[in-house]
Amino acid sequence: MAKVLSNEVKQALQDIYYNERTGKGKEAFTLLEKASAAGDGDASCILARCYCGHQYVWAGHGFPENDDQATRLLHLSVEQGSAIGVMVALRSGELTPSVLKTMPFASLQEAFNEVLAMAEAGDAFCQYTVANSYFWWDFLRIQDKGPDSFPNHAAYKAYLKENISQCEPWFQKALQGGMYFAANNLNRYYTQGDEDIILPEPEKAKDIYRIGAECGHPILQSIYAKDLEKAGQKEEALHWFKEAAEGGEPGGWYEVGRCYFSGIGTAADEAYAVKCFEKGIPSGHMGSQNLLGKAYFYGKGVQQDYAKAYQLLKAAYDQGSTWGVYYLGKCAFEGLGVPQDYVLAREYLEKVDWNNAEAFYMLGYIYGRGLGVAEDIPKAVGYLQKAGNNQAAKEELLQYKKSLFGKWSRRK
Repeated sequence: MAKVLSNEVKQALQDIYYNERTGKGKEAFTLLEKASAAGDGDASCILARCYCGHQYVWAGHGFPENDDQATRLLHLSVEQGSAIGVMVALRSGELTPSVLKTMPFASLQEAFNEVLAMAEAGDAFCQYTVANSYFWWDFLRIQDKGPDSFPNHAAYKAYLKENISQCEPWFQKALQGGMYFAANNLNRYYTQGDEDIILPEPEKAKDIYRIGAECGHPILQSIYAKDLEKAGQKEEALHWFKEAAEGGEPGGWYEVGRCYFSGIGTAADEAYAVKCFEKGIPSGHMGSQNLLGKAYFYGKGVQQDYAKAYQLLKAAYDQGSTWGVYYLGKCAFEGLGVPQDYVLAREYLEKVDWNNAEAFYMLGYIYGRGLGVAEDIPKAVGYLQKAGNNQAAKEELLQYKKSLFGKWSRRK
């Protein structure tokens, strides 16, 4: 009798990969933990992937990331006799000689054949695993072959092409079966090909993310929406951004809010945009924090509140975003919502790396008057000149004069 996945693993794959927008990821995670502890190697393998972060599992599930735990579970899955675990360990570089000795298979080919049988029976995760074995050239180690196994380079190259090309139908089946991660490698296969062995066919890639979006996968809906927006199809892009957001895609409500805030694909509605940004705040999404902060700063769609603006923009800044440094700098410079602090203002404003006349004016003012920093008139003048036609900067420049020798000084 052919190997089949346990009911626990089948259910977990449904909730984690095939129908992830149901929001049952946490329940599936717990189910896998129990099955793994009971000796289910396939469960240990899928659980290991859950710990690996957004490159291996949808970020919308909110699973904890722990590389050490992922490695331990993957090794355990091999020891527990999971053929899927063996293939995933091989693909991730974790099938070391010591781990290989623990597997109950006579060879990698035997383990592969077991996964292949489950793929042929219709399981999308196994189809994806088989496809990856061909796509990433793992078949060489599975079949224990290399250049020396062939009479000449042409024969070796023909062998490579024959095997690599088998990833295409398996990725297609996996995507149609609900394995949304298959879209990324299939897209790469079509757009980049593989060295000089597989030629690119970019025209085949155009429908991949649309198919995934229509299948209901939030992450693919978001990717498809961004592609549509780039192509100028903004109304359709907004539709898919909404679908992704309602499906739980992290950053989805930010994208919807961004469109309504600026009138992209719809009439501008700042009040509704604010509501969208607020939905993205609990997850700490920097884009939502930044644009909601901007809304409070200007009083767009919400009552103006500099303190709230500063709080939101600072939260994004603390996570590594410099998008809002102009607003933070202005708040500190003028004492808007926070105590006036020229030292802090300069820290923020010097991180403005785009053409912002008012930021240049404020920096010129700070350096010219030695506010929280040593007076540096040449530097001040440089900033004020960069401010161009900014009226405040032009007036501040009148405070300085240039000597015959080109030295700037304050007018008496």
